[in-house]
Amino acid sequence: MRIALFSDIHANLPAFEAFLASLDEQKPDAVYCLGDLIGYNIWPNEIIAEVRKRGIATLKGNHDEKIKGFAYELVTADNRAYLDTLPAHIRLEYADFQILLVHGSPRKIDEYVLEDMPEDEVIQMMDEAKADILCAAHSHLPYHRIIGNKQVINTGSVGKPKDGDPRGGYVILTIGTDITAGFIRFDYDIEKAADAVLNSPLPDELAERLRKSF
Repeated sequence: MRIALFSDIHANLPAFEAFLASLDEQKPDAVYCLGDLIGYNIWPNEIIAEVRKRGIATLKGNHDEKIKGFAYELVTADNRAYLDTLPAHIRLEYADFQILLVHGSPRKIDEYVLEDMPEDEVIQMMDEAKADILCAAHSHLPYHRIIGNKQVINTGSVGKPKDGDPRGGYVILTIGTDITAGFIRFDYDIEKAADAVLNSPLPDELAERLRKSF
């Protein structure tokens, strides 16, 4: 079983189109989005339309809740209604693994589960959530951490990476007797996305963040 996990597109259509091309090449058995379809760029409706067209199971991210500000007011009423239906968690069971998909953490949509979170806190959080594998997003920082029999995986970001690598990224989980996480990076037209920011009411700083991935 191969599962694609992606998140944090943030209305970046050039990155999303490149991601979809990569995804179609990978041909995973299932695809899940861990949220934040919108915010930071000018194409939220195009992103939402394609996610809905493909029937991708999607979580609500913290930006998907926002309604004020240029980046959020671009969302049509129909797409806003769709975002309001998205769940906070998705729970999967494969090969005796309990897998929990969240945007931030099992406790809160905007809580960061960072790679250096204390081990005892991670274990307690995952025990409370009854999860063997926790797949999260929100930080835009990809990692795979193993703590005893627990694993935490962050998907990184399709449209706004923050790890110094401006390429978009996502994860393929391969589930057999164990779980492995393959981190995939892809190139996209960063200047097209940056120019869209510069030619909009959004802060110009967001364009530089795309170029330099911070």
